[in-house]
Amino acid sequence: MDCIFCKIVAGEVPGDFVYRDEDVAAFRDVNPVAPTHVLIVPTKHIPSLVGLSDSDLPLIERMVKVGNDLAKKEGIADKGYRLVINVGKDGTQLVQHLHLHLIGGRQLSGRIG
Repeated sequence: MDCIFCKIVAGEVPGDFVYRDEDVAAFRDVNPVAPTHVLIVPTKHIPSLVGLSDSDLPLIERMVKVGNDLAKKEGIADKGYRLVINVGKDGTQLVQHLHLHLIGGRQLSGRIG
């Protein structure tokens, strides 16, 4: 498998980890769009939200919890932040490994929703 996130999780490619447990890893994005831009990924390879099984659903809950905890740790929780999951080509998912973006640390442009 040629998945960059799997390689980062496995330690084959360097990553600036800010969190890691058995199921979830979080590391800084190499091309950040804001002062805080962390990617939160399951440690097992799941291509996208579309590929989730019912047994994988607790991973989403865990990823969101890690995102919220990291927002507090990064000092952006009080001012606000985004947790974003892109799905598929039209949704601009560039890496085919489920990942949640934690983005914040400045006023974010564009309104979503």
